[in-house]
Amino acid sequence: MKAYKEELWFNINSRRDYINITADVQKAINKSGIQEGLCLVNAMHISASVYINDDESGLLHDYDKWLEKLAPHAPISQYRHNDTGEDNADAHLKRQIMGREVVVAVTSGKLDFGPWEQIFYGEFDGNRKKRVLIKIIGE
Repeated sequence: MKAYKEELWFNINSRRDYINITADVQKAINKSGIQEGLCLVNAMHISASVYINDDESGLLHDYDKWLEKLAPHAPISQYRHNDTGEDNADAHLKRQIMGREVVVAVTSGKLDFGPWEQIFYGEFDGNRKKRVLIKIIGE
């Protein structure tokens, strides 16, 4: 069995954003040479997420509005976490909802998705450098 590791780095210039990273993950699979196996894609920061869904602008807008209703950024005084002087408690909650990682089968050297599935990086506390781990194992 072979293993391959790659990292993607992001520095989003806004507080929140949703980026389709499917092509980047497929490029990593291509570099790995692995034809059959599994691909883990993991947000390595507790205020960001990796998830799978449809790449449709209305859905991305709906996610953003829904998450902001569930865990609004302001007022920051509503969160005990922010008593430490930080202002990102909402980002931790949004990450918990959207998830930390995804695992996708690799079949014949390609991501083995259902219809419309794509991999996204969700940023909930931007304006600083963050990374995503891609780990591929297989033959």
